[in-house]
Amino acid sequence: MTAGTEARAESGTRGEEVRIGIALSAMGFVLAGLGACVAILARDLDEPPARLALLSSGFAVGLVVVALIGPRLLRSWSMPTAMAFGSVVCAFGAVLIAVAPAYAVVIAGTLCVGLGGAMLTLVAPLMLNGPTAAVRLSRVNAVASGTGILAPLAIGAIDGLGPSGRLAMLAAAPPLLLLAVLTRRSSPVGSAVGRRADQPFRQVDGRVEPPVAVLIDSAPAVGLGRKWRGRVGRQVVMDVGIGWLRVVLSVSVEFCFVVWAVARLVATGLPTATAALLGSAFPIGMAAGRAIGPIRWRSWSPVLPSGAFAACGTLMVSLFDSPAIVALGLVVAGLGVAPLYPVTLAALVATPGLSSARLSAVGALASGTAILLAPAILAVLARVVDLRTAYLVTLPLIAMLFLLSRRSGRTSFV
Repeated sequence: MTAGTEARAESGTRGEEVRIGIALSAMGFVLAGLGACVAILARDLDEPPARLALLSSGFAVGLVVVALIGPRLLRSWSMPTAMAFGSVVCAFGAVLIAVAPAYAVVIAGTLCVGLGGAMLTLVAPLMLNGPTAAVRLSRVNAVASGTGILAPLAIGAIDGLGPSGRLAMLAAAPPLLLLAVLTRRSSPVGSAVGRRADQPFRQVDGRVEPPVAVLIDSAPAVGLGRKWRGRVGRQVVMDVGIGWLRVVLSVSVEFCFVVWAVARLVATGLPTATAALLGSAFPIGMAAGRAIGPIRWRSWSPVLPSGAFAACGTLMVSLFDSPAIVALGLVVAGLGVAPLYPVTLAALVATPGLSSARLSAVGALASGTAILLAPAILAVLARVVDLRTAYLVTLPLIAMLFLLSRRSGRTSFV
């Protein structure tokens, strides 16, 4: 490869990283803003907060749909087409949530966010594959985590000034539309952008580098892989089933906080705008927890100390009615919850006997299932008891995660 070709390839690689950074940052902003928008939409549309549980369900349905059909779709679509499509659909969904005059329009908006956002996370690992993928993904995910903190702050600030705080969701649309334009215009030499998904591998120093998974707050990745061939053993099936359930449990705990944290703060007597501002406590804890990483001590699973922090945060959120203690509990819960999804997804993808890319798709379906069910179940409990008591539902989820994270006879679950 000549020096000029290497320079063009390196430039294309940086361009891909910038585009994925824009995509995941916009997604982080939208997802972190969903929880703050629950309380504000309930007020604006005069709907009970529990009915707004479908806000996350719409996103989950879009995620599951793309997890099922996305890999096949990408066999005929080019990377620029897929990324541009996902960007435009996600931007449209964010606009609908921001200006929706009726409940049905809000649900349509979250469905669009789910469809578009899942398409972006489907394409991202294919564009950033290669020997430096882990470092590049760490950079873009760090930016995305930081962007997620801004969403509740912006929503609370705008709501406090008079207009509805959900108008802050409009801020995600311009970068997504810019991303669509940039992606369609570029197809650099040596870049992954111009390839279809039936050409997902790149040669580096004579080796073939497969796609790797993206880990973004509350936005699971979908990998591509060959179809399973032959029959797998019963133990492999059990290992995958346990790994799938662990991802479901970890994402369930996370999204109970993502969707209902601001509503819980409102229930303490805070004005909606102030509650939205304090709602940044959970993503702040998440960002700090992701920066620290999993806590490893002796032979213990890192799920155990992380889950213990999450349980302590849950108790603070549920047992006390002081806004300050509830906000502190959200920070503590965020610190504990942050490593759970990356750790459980990594363990699932590392299950021996099956393609890691196919297992990434299984993880995506697990995440979609959790996002579809957990916030809705919490909402149902909140109708029977109050939201403060309903939050205790996360404790048995954490306990089940503890039980499934013990060392088994064949696979050491992390």
